[in-house]
Parts: sequence; C-alpha cells; structure tokens
Amino acid sequence: MYIYTIVGAGGFGLGILFAPNVMTSMFSMPSQDPIVLGITGSVYLSFALLSILGLRSPLKFSPVLLLQLTYKIVWFIGVILPIIFVAKFPSYAILCVMVFATYIIGDLIAIPFSYVFSKQSD
Repeated sequence: MYIYTIVGAGGFGLGILFAPNVMTSMFSMPSQDPIVLGITGSVYLSFALLSILGLRSPLKFSPVLLLQLTYKIVWFIGVILPIIFVAKFPSYAILCVMVFATYIIGDLIAIPFSYVFSKQSD
C-alpha cells in the first residue's frame, strides 16, 4: 500500500500542484478553486512522501495508512452517498470512486490493526 500511495497519490498530487489545468481536463473535472485544489494536491503528495518513510518502517508509519483509510470512508459516507441518494452522481466521479475503493480495500488488508490499536509502552 505504501508503493501504491507513492505512485497513485504522489503522481496525482504532483499533477495537481504543477499542472492543475491538465489534471482537471484529463479527469473531466469541473473548474476548481485553486486554493482548495492546491490543498488537495499538497495532502496527496504528503501521503506519498510519508509512504516513502513507510517503506523503511512499515509498522511505525501504519497510521498514515489508517488516516488514508479513514478519510476515504468518511468521503464515501459524507459526500458520495448523499450525491447518490439525490441521483446527481457525476460521471467524472466514477474513476475517483473506483480508485478510492481500491485504496480502502488495500488499506483494510494492509493495516496491522492489532498493532495500531494495541497499548504501546514507551
């Protein structure tokens, strides 16, 4: 999952930060506020950078995967489900939903939940 995050989120984050018009056009997304789009790109790139550290210490950086899992689940529940319920699901969101679903499944498999939620002694 760290490699998937480095490639996927890192590539998307770099694209958003350095070629936002290309990215919105490539994915048929509507125009975005440059500040919000920049925050999104920065967060994705940050996940990728932290995932590089996760390659060296997978257990130590497993909270990165947990955060990634959590925000994607919250996004599905708080954004996608309401859009589906009002039958206004945009076609450009299909790819994003599919990619996010692969991250959720992968994170559920990769995260060592017993380690993450165990009581640690310092």
